[in-house]
Amino acid sequence: MKLQVKHEKMLLAGQWIESDRSFEVYNPQNNQVIARVPKASESEMLLAIDKAHKAYQTMHAWPTHDRIRVLNKAAAYMEEHKERFAETIALEGSKTINEARGEVTRSIQTIRISAEEARRINGQTINFDQSEGSENRVGYSYRFPIGVVGAITPFNDPLNLVAHKVGPAIAAGNAVVVKPASVTPLSALLLAEAFMKAGLPAGILSVITGSGREIGETLITHPYVKMISFTGGVDAGERIAHQAGIKKVNMELGSNSPVIVLSDADFHDAVKSCVSGAFSAVGQNCIGVQRIYVEKDIYASFLEEFKARTKELRVGDKLDELTDMGPLINEKEAKRVEEWVDEAVQSGATLQAGGVRKGTFYDPTILTDVPNSCKIANEEIFGPVVLIYQVENVNEAVERANDVDYGLQAGVFTSDINKAYYTIQNLHVGGVMVNDSSDYRIDAMPFGGVKNSGLGREGVRSAVEAMTEEKVVSFRLQQQLL
Repeated sequence: MKLQVKHEKMLLAGQWIESDRSFEVYNPQNNQVIARVPKASESEMLLAIDKAHKAYQTMHAWPTHDRIRVLNKAAAYMEEHKERFAETIALEGSKTINEARGEVTRSIQTIRISAEEARRINGQTINFDQSEGSENRVGYSYRFPIGVVGAITPFNDPLNLVAHKVGPAIAAGNAVVVKPASVTPLSALLLAEAFMKAGLPAGILSVITGSGREIGETLITHPYVKMISFTGGVDAGERIAHQAGIKKVNMELGSNSPVIVLSDADFHDAVKSCVSGAFSAVGQNCIGVQRIYVEKDIYASFLEEFKARTKELRVGDKLDELTDMGPLINEKEAKRVEEWVDEAVQSGATLQAGGVRKGTFYDPTILTDVPNSCKIANEEIFGPVVLIYQVENVNEAVERANDVDYGLQAGVFTSDINKAYYTIQNLHVGGVMVNDSSDYRIDAMPFGGVKNSGLGREGVRSAVEAMTEEKVVSFRLQQQLL
């Protein structure tokens, strides 16, 4: 049966519009066209930014209770249409239907947490009399929205990573213009639908679909846009940082995430967690497990059990509930993963499992003995490949874990609290997950990294803070109070 191709519209300041041009969205599993989406022009992006600026000026005193109401109604709409959202994620992206359902659940939580954080945007009182000569001054600080936020989102979490930018922006009282990934724009448009159904004022949200090369720089450089929130690759992040100029920039740029497994750990639990962390979402996950450092006493047992669990994973149809792993986002990415693995094997690495590509599918792959000179040892693979190394002790594990240009999250498995604290204090990352893999995250926690893994922090509360500014108010009293 031939799938009917949907003709989608994009949201421009509260209006669903078409454009003079369109592009096709494909199901990466079979390269079938599933939708045609407007390909926005620079003039349409300029109009969206202008409308957002005017909406913000009109709504700059937007009451907190109204923002909370809109966010909660949007979350309720998503809950009501949960399966439709999940099917959209699975069709346009790489996730299995079960993984897509999990993403919808998290996205709903992200929007609901945003509603909760809207009521907690508080300032502080300031004791001015701590400074000599200021005894007759009192005051406080408060936070106010920055204006228009430009959001640029990737393909791997096409709903929740949009929610992580739109939810906090609205909670803080900003307007937001979203440029979603061109390969997965449908989930972002569905989220926009939820906000329109929730009664979001026109202009506060636009989702502009199209080529980043044609409209991305316009969004990044426009003076009305006061902040860029970007999730994506390092190269694109560097370009954005240079283009943005003097404005806020928040970036999550990926990683090459390490996990340390010490001999005192429950290695069965570590294997289970790391297999999931390495191969969920086809490894297309910024905190996915890529490097595992296992203490020598348990290395052989760990590797054998890891191989056995990996070989049990079922690769296939994304919409089949029994499938564990679907395709990569396109064949170009699958070929890149294949090339990186082949380079490592040719350089002396041992292929323990996987290493087979069929179109956009790539089998879950385990490598050992990977030389440090290989690209796969230093860069983010963003595919279903994990590297397992033997180490002498925790000191060596930490040193080798740090020996890359990334630092988003790390995992460590141990029952020794002193060793746990050693890793916490010495791993150069934005988060250390003790007795969990690097893949663990909840949407309320601060999330971000160091080095080439980005600037600033996401997570709803952190994003709300980034999307507001602090203003200090001081009153000089005309006479001392009696």
